[in-house]
Amino acid sequence: MTPLREGGSMPGLVEADDHRLYVLKWSGAAQGRKALVAEVLAGELGRGLGLPVPELVRLELDPVLARSEPEVQIQEQIRASGGVNLGMAFVSGALNFDPLCFEVDPGLAGRVLWFDALIGNVDRSWRNPNLLVATGGLRLIDHGASLIFHHHWAGAANWVSRPYDAADHALLRAEPDLKAADQELAPLAGAALAKAVAAIPEEWLTDEPGFDGPEAVRAAYLEKLTARLAGRHDWLPEVAA
Repeated sequence: MTPLREGGSMPGLVEADDHRLYVLKWSGAAQGRKALVAEVLAGELGRGLGLPVPELVRLELDPVLARSEPEVQIQEQIRASGGVNLGMAFVSGALNFDPLCFEVDPGLAGRVLWFDALIGNVDRSWRNPNLLVATGGLRLIDHGASLIFHHHWAGAANWVSRPYDAADHALLRAEPDLKAADQELAPLAGAALAKAVAAIPEEWLTDEPGFDGPEAVRAAYLEKLTARLAGRHDWLPEVAA
């Protein structure tokens, strides 16, 4: 329907054959399919933990649609993204979050910060919160910059215990209650991780160097995140109570 120019890869607002609106993130974008893997794994993990992440779906895109697209850049994206893409349910009427304008409950702020620390999300700063405010409260979006270990699997073991830097986190002003978040979310995270890893489309896990196939890649994601969860007291940030 229209390109969304706020995103670095210029995602598209599309209407799917279920007559619903989605923000489509291209599998052929410059960030590569690993950004979409991170979106799915992190997004479904967040949903499994009860966080307000919009619904994620697989979108099958026919590259023939490029013929009727007037914008050259979007034409190129469509041609490069035939097949499975990522769709996120469009949040109508949402505003971008501004920590100076909107109040957030310390409990929710703590759960979001805990989640970001687990996945190593470097893209939730006050400069670029990747949070929307809509009817019903916050929505968490855009997790493609998390799980950076999968860009260099050889160093993934070091990432497992890497402390999370929360100095610029968008929700620090809300005085996040990390202790309560840890008590609530840690018992849920194991099962949620397994389901989130299983949700990654197989097409995005093929031909990964150093792995025998998609299931081996899934196992590696689950292993690293499970190990990080177990050692969380080494990387959970300290915030003022």
